[in-house]
Amino acid sequence: MQNLYRTAAMVTIFSALEHCLGFLYRIILSRTLGPEGLGVYQVSLTVFAVFLTVTSSGLPMTLSRTISKHRAQGSRRGEQAATSAAIVLSLAVSVPLTLLLFLLRAPFSRVFSDPRCADLFYILLLSLSCTSIYSILRGNFWGNKRFLAYSLVEFLEEIVKIVTGVFLLLVVQTEVARTKLAALSVLISYLCSFALAAAYFFAKGGRLRSPRGEFLPLVKSALPVTAMRTSSSLVNSLISVLFPMRLMATGVSSAHALGEYGVVYGMVMPVIMFPSTLIGSIALVLVPELSECFYRKQREKLSGLVERALNATLLIAGMLIPLFLVCGKDVGAMLYASERSGALISGCAVILLPMSITMISTSILNSMGCEKHTLFFFLGGAAAMLLCVWFLPKYLGSGALCVGMACDYTLSAACALILLRKKTGKLGSWKYFFKLSAAVVPIVAAGYFLRKFLVCYLSYIPALAITVFAILALEVALFSALRLLDVKSLFLRFFAKKKRA
Repeated sequence: MQNLYRTAAMVTIFSALEHCLGFLYRIILSRTLGPEGLGVYQVSLTVFAVFLTVTSSGLPMTLSRTISKHRAQGSRRGEQAATSAAIVLSLAVSVPLTLLLFLLRAPFSRVFSDPRCADLFYILLLSLSCTSIYSILRGNFWGNKRFLAYSLVEFLEEIVKIVTGVFLLLVVQTEVARTKLAALSVLISYLCSFALAAAYFFAKGGRLRSPRGEFLPLVKSALPVTAMRTSSSLVNSLISVLFPMRLMATGVSSAHALGEYGVVYGMVMPVIMFPSTLIGSIALVLVPELSECFYRKQREKLSGLVERALNATLLIAGMLIPLFLVCGKDVGAMLYASERSGALISGCAVILLPMSITMISTSILNSMGCEKHTLFFFLGGAAAMLLCVWFLPKYLGSGALCVGMACDYTLSAACALILLRKKTGKLGSWKYFFKLSAAVVPIVAAGYFLRKFLVCYLSYIPALAITVFAILALEVALFSALRLLDVKSLFLRFFAKKKRA
C-alpha cells in the first residue's frame, strides 16, 4: 500500500505540473487569439477528438486490463500478442479514416460553421494514426505499471506543445493566421510524443507477437468504452455547433456566439477541470490494481480500494469548491482579464463534486468490466446536457452550458454510485461525504465574509491571497477536527522519509 501511495504521489506531481503548464499556455492562447480565435481553435480540437476517440479510445483501457489479466496468469506472450492486436486494430481504423476525410475534404468542411475551423482540423488530422498508436503504447505502459514512462511522455508532450506554440505565436513573424500556428504546435507535440513512446517501448524490451486469439476479446471489451468516449466527443462536437446556433437564434452575432463558447470551454473549463489532474492520477495507479483484485476475486481488498479512491476524490472536491465559490471572480479577472469568465468559474464551482465522482467511479467500474453500464450512464447524462443547450441559451446565455454540465454529471454520478454499491457490497463513503459537507458550508460562509471585508481596505490581489490562505487554513483545521484529513500522519511520514534519507 505504501508503494501505491508513492506511485500515486509521483504521477500526481507530473500531472499537476503538466496541468499547470497547460493552464499557463491556455492563458497565452486566450490573450493572443482572443475569445473568437480561441473558440475556433477549441472547435477544431473538439471535432478532431471525435476521430481520435473512434480510432483508439477504448483500446488503451482494455489493453491495460488485458495485460493485468495476463500478468495475473503469468503469460508474457499474451501481453505482447494483446499489444500487437491493439496496434493493428487502431491502424485498421485510423489510416482509412484519414484518407477518406482528405478525399472528402470539401463536403466534410461544411460541418463547421466557420471555414477557419476546417483548416485547423485538417492540420491536426495529419497526426491521427501516430496519436492512435501512441495511445496504445500508453495502455501498454499502464497495464505493466510503468507509470513513470506514462507520465513523463505526457509531460514532455505538453512541454513540446508549449515551447513550439510560444515560439510560433510570439517569436515567428509570418502572415499565417495565429490559429493555424496554434494547431501546428499541437501537431508537432503529437508526433514527438509518439516517437518518444515508441523509442521507450522497444528500448525496454517491448516486442510484438502474432495477435491471433486477442482480436475478439479486445474488440468486445473496447467497443462499449469506445462508444461512450466517441459519444462524448460527438456530443462535445454537437454542442460546439449547436450552442452558437441556439445563441445566434436569440439575436446575437456569430462572432459573439463563438466568443461565448470560447469563454466557457477555453477559459472556464480549464479551471473547473483542475481536479481531473489529481483524480486521473488516482485512477491511473488504481485501475491495474483494481483489475487484478477483480480477476482474483479479492472482494474485501477491492472494496477497500474503492472506498479509499472515493474518499480521496471527495476530499479533493471539498477542498477546491470553497476556493472556486469565493475566489472564482477574482481568478477570472486575474488570469483572463475577463469578469464574465470569473463569474462563470464561481457559478460552476458546485459542478466539481458530481464531476469528480463521475470521473473516478467510471474508471473504477470500467476496471471491473462494467463498460456497458458506464456507457448507458453517460448517454443519460448527455441527453440532459443537450436538452439544456437547446432550451436554455435564450434565458441563461452561456450559463446554459454550465447548467447542462451540472445535470449531466449529477445523473451520471448517482447511477455510478448505485452500481458501485451493488458491485462491492458496501459503500462507506456516504458518512465521509456528509462530514465533508458539514465542514465545507461554514468555510464558504467565512470565506465570503472575509473577502467582502478585505476588498474594502485592500486591492484585489492582496485580498485574494489572504482569502485563499485563510480558506486553506480553515480547511486543514476543520477537516482534521472531523478526521477527514490526517495531517499528523502526513507529517510523520514526511519526517520519517527525511530521516531515512
